[in-house]
Amino acid sequence: MFAKTAVWTTVLGVGALSSAHGGAAHAGTVTVDVEIPRLSVAEYHKPYVAAWIEDGAGAHKSNLFVWYQVGKGDKWLKDLRAWWRKSGRDLSAPAVSGLSSATKAPGRQSAKIDSVVAFKGLTPGEYVLNVEASREGGGREVVKAPFKWDGRKAFAVSAKGATELGAVAFNFKP
Repeated sequence: MFAKTAVWTTVLGVGALSSAHGGAAHAGTVTVDVEIPRLSVAEYHKPYVAAWIEDGAGAHKSNLFVWYQVGKGDKWLKDLRAWWRKSGRDLSAPAVSGLSSATKAPGRQSAKIDSVVAFKGLTPGEYVLNVEASREGGGREVVKAPFKWDGRKAFAVSAKGATELGAVAFNFKP
């Protein structure tokens, strides 16, 4: 399934954000904390992990990040099945900005994203944060955390996985 190297990438969408009222929304910070559990298995492989936002009807709205192996590992991105079907298969390197980072080991991992990028094109309403993990020789899991967004009020939501993901926290500070 996944080839072994220590280089992974975080993918962030780019663009500007307008509020529902036609003016520019205030920039803030989005933080996504993901716990990758330490599993007692004979051969452990670090998971690919993707986070994205969908609207209440399940339509993809924004990619927050994708942690994956650069190069030959690109072919395994489709194992993040939910993310791949919603957005991944339509992405190309020129369409997103990449930020290299270290391999994500078991423990608490954090991604900070400018809210202008994270909430691009969103109007006030109800949305769902999705975090999906897939691991070679292991399982696959999607954790969902519903939230309301109006572009002005801070919020924090959390959810918990059962196997491939532990606690997931999603925070917005204007």
